[in-house]
Parts: sequence; C-alpha cells; structure tokens
Amino acid sequence: MGWGSSLLNLLSNDLAIDLGTANTLVHVKGRGLVLDEPSMVAISERDGQVLAVGSAAKEMYGKTPGHIKTIRPMKDGVIADFDVTKLMISYFIRQILRRRPLIHPRMVICIPSGITQVEKRAVIDSADQSGARKVFLIEEPMAAAIGSNLPINGPKGNMVVDIGGGTTEVAVIASSAIATSESIRVAGDEMDEAIMHFMRHQYHLQVGPFEAERVKIEIGTTFPQKEKLECQIRGRDIIEGIPKIMTITDDMIRESLDIPVVAIVDSIRRTLDKTTPELASDIYDRGVMLAGGGSLLRGLPERLNKEIGLKFFLAEDPLRAIVRGSGIVLENFKLWSKVCVS
Repeated sequence: MGWGSSLLNLLSNDLAIDLGTANTLVHVKGRGLVLDEPSMVAISERDGQVLAVGSAAKEMYGKTPGHIKTIRPMKDGVIADFDVTKLMISYFIRQILRRRPLIHPRMVICIPSGITQVEKRAVIDSADQSGARKVFLIEEPMAAAIGSNLPINGPKGNMVVDIGGGTTEVAVIASSAIATSESIRVAGDEMDEAIMHFMRHQYHLQVGPFEAERVKIEIGTTFPQKEKLECQIRGRDIIEGIPKIMTITDDMIRESLDIPVVAIVDSIRRTLDKTTPELASDIYDRGVMLAGGGSLLRGLPERLNKEIGLKFFLAEDPLRAIVRGSGIVLENFKLWSKVCVS
C-alpha cells in the first residue's frame, strides 16, 4: 500500500478522520488536530439547503421550525444517512482546506471493528464523493491503542476498551494486529438514553438528549464517590406539561447508568474469554487501557477493577485517543500501513 510520489505528497493535504457518532475530529498531516465538531447537520426540507454544520447545528437541535431538520448522520458508529454524511465531510474539508488543494487529499478514516463490508463501503464512498483521492481504513480500537502509546508492535498482548458515542470497542492487540475483539452498540448515546428513561419513569420529567449528556458529564459516576455530587436538570413535567427544574444527585445518575455499564462489563468479559491464555497473562500483568469519551465517567476504572479483577488505566486525553492514533498512522504511513484494513 504505497503513498505515490513525493510530489503528490507536497501538493495534497492528507487527512486522518475520526468520524464519530457524537463528534468528528480531523488531523491534517503536518498540522495536527485542526477540527473537533459535533457530527450534526441542519437542513431545510424546503430546498435541501444546508443551514448549519457542527456546533452551529447542535445549537439548533430541538429549537427549529418544522421545515428544518437537525440530523446526526452517524448512528452506532456507522453511516445512517449517506447523503448527509457526504455533505458533512465535504463541509468540514472545505473549512479545513480553505483553498482548494492542487491534489485531492488521501484520508485515513477510523471505523468500528464490528462493521459490515456494506458499512465499510459506505464510509469509502462517502469519502470518495467528498473529494478523497485514496481512502485507508483503520479500526477504532487499533487507532485508540496507537494513540494511547500502547506497545502494539511487540508480541505481548495489549487490551484497549474504547467507549465512544455509538459503540464500545474492546480489543486485544499484539504484533500490530487485533487478536480478538468485540464491538457493541452500547456507549455514550445509550447512557444518555438511560438517563432520559430514568428521569421520565422515576420522576415524570422529560429531558432532551443534550441535557442528559450534560448531566452525565457533570455528575455521572459508576462507582460511589467520597464527595457527593448534585446539579440541576431541566425538562418538561409530563403530568402538568410545563417546564420544570429539579435537583438530582450522582447516586440517581449512577443508578440510571447501571444497565449500559453492565453491558460494557459483559463485553470485556466475553473478549477476555476468547483470548488465548498467553495473551491473557500479558493483560493481567499490563492492565487494560480505557479510551473514548465514555471512559471519562467518574469511577469507571474502579468499577471495572471490582467487576473484572484487572487493572484499568485512563488514556491521556481519552476523547482524542482515536484521532491521535490515526494521525500517527498518517504522519508515518510507511511504518504503520500494516494496521490499515481493506
């Protein structure tokens, strides 16, 4: 898998893209991380015009007239709306590459480890139609491991758990290859939905997904904390039909998050069960690296340690571990090309 001539390298702006359910992050070769925006697009249904992308579109969510749709084109880590994804990628590329490049860029794009060939094709086609000259795919847990500085080139086993917006990726990696993995569609979005469900059924309060996400970030816990946390949550009283604000605690949010957290624990256990004894021994010695935004939940390493009995560590800047890893691959492609998948 070659990169072509050095002249092409000089004339193009190669990109590494973490095309996430919640956020899209882009690394430009030689410049580093240049974009971190919500994966959202606002479109007028009257004429199909794109009205806003990224943060501006997120601000419009739930506040627009009926003819304006605010769309998250990625769902469960894969493309749910091909046309809108293409529009979103094209918009972000135009924002990054203010002037039109002389040569179309090559793209390294991250994908969940469990996606189908059809879903892979959708990612490649979307990038092609957004102006890519060549597309290379890298599985998210591999990118997260590289971005977390795990020594994956050697023969010893490394385990990474990447909890994103749409999927949780669990993988055991050795000799620059994934030995065993599992991808489940339970992650940050499911946690937000769990909070929404809990508030609706326990307190008759209907809250939106971004309010649930805010509360999760502010006081979300998976293991009892020394200091009790609380914050206000805003929504609509289902019984009276009026706006309402109430105070909630970390104990309430921890209870609401139990089902998705247990699903993640079970996924880690299943992956370990499929791992060879030799690699499992390495993981016992080395511990498990946590990456992705969902890993930032307070007390998660402690909860996983209690449930599974291994050491769990939080990656540096876990939100950006995947784009950091794909950026390393982009910057040193000859060294890392073997980790890309077809």
